[in-house]
Amino acid sequence: MPQLDFEEGLAPPLMPAPGTPPGETWLWHVPGRGYDSAHERAARTDFAQRLAALKGYRFAGDFDPQRPVGAPQYVVPNDTLTTADAQAAGIHGPHDLFGGVVPHSFVATKAITHPLVDADAARPEGWSADFAAQSADAVLHGYTAFSLTEAQRAGRMMLARGPVRVKAVRGTAGRGQSVAHDTESLDRQLEALGEPAIAADGVVLEENLRHPDTVSVGQVLVGSLVLSYYGHQRLTYDNQGEAVYGGSQLTLVRGGLDVLMAEPFLPDALRLAVAQARSYHAAVERSYAGFFASRINYDVAQGMDVHGQWRSGVLEQSWRLGGATSAEIAALERFHADPTLQRLRAASGECYGEEQAPEGAQIYYRDVDPSVGLITRYALILPDADPA
Repeated sequence: MPQLDFEEGLAPPLMPAPGTPPGETWLWHVPGRGYDSAHERAARTDFAQRLAALKGYRFAGDFDPQRPVGAPQYVVPNDTLTTADAQAAGIHGPHDLFGGVVPHSFVATKAITHPLVDADAARPEGWSADFAAQSADAVLHGYTAFSLTEAQRAGRMMLARGPVRVKAVRGTAGRGQSVAHDTESLDRQLEALGEPAIAADGVVLEENLRHPDTVSVGQVLVGSLVLSYYGHQRLTYDNQGEAVYGGSQLTLVRGGLDVLMAEPFLPDALRLAVAQARSYHAAVERSYAGFFASRINYDVAQGMDVHGQWRSGVLEQSWRLGGATSAEIAALERFHADPTLQRLRAASGECYGEEQAPEGAQIYYRDVDPSVGLITRYALILPDADPA
């Protein structure tokens, strides 16, 4: 991952140099991009204020991309930005935002993870056929389709191998997914998504693993601080009883993903997850010119397929604020405060209803969100740094 694996001394300082104008950190909600529930808005505000403190910038509130650019600025957007968004806001590289920039909006979704069903399949403008070839060893078996008939054809081909997971490409927290075991359930699930939505955003059809472990592999860059991590996600149940993302436990190290790969006691499965995330990221950089990011997170599923074969592959990418970001920022604060610190463990968490956060957790939201009900979101620095 050469873009984010900075050599020591090359990245700009975390705090502004003496005599430079005071910088400003802004929140930016890009209209129509979602991620705008009450708990998500509260989380973004908390994260932006803490990132401002890390950088020595003033937290300036809501961002207006039409305002004249004066002092150095740092933007915390609600979603991955397009190149057009970034240019309009004066964002030119990974040091200007916490998140990522893509040349086309579909690049930020699950859609890019898998190839199309054939060379003549429908696709959005800017689609790279090279990406699938370059990332083939890093992902599970699957297809992306931008038409209902092509999705049905791809799904039938996959059903010959076993059950198929049908995924809305913009679903988050484990929502928007279902498993088809036969053609009848496949057609029903695809028709529920709707032909207009499939044509606009695409749909992913992917081999279904039995009780997979989801490994998170990521990296954050803020000023001169570069942290890389692996971790495990946990599921919880929301207020409707649906299994959803419940948090992540991360092991973070100072430096690039090469530092993670060099961990002497890293189990083989985790080492493979890190390698697959690096391969996926490198394929994005080669296939989609104009991409850059200061926050990357790749979900890697590992488990048994229907034939009892162990499988591992990247499910999706995130180049925006995510479920693990509270743990990322808590770790950034600790590494910044202690220049000798090389590794720590941190957790993010979400719990619903009357479930309580663990003792010692930093709670940054607990309230009734109109979209999900009572939810608590927190971060926690864990007491040890077990590399496994």
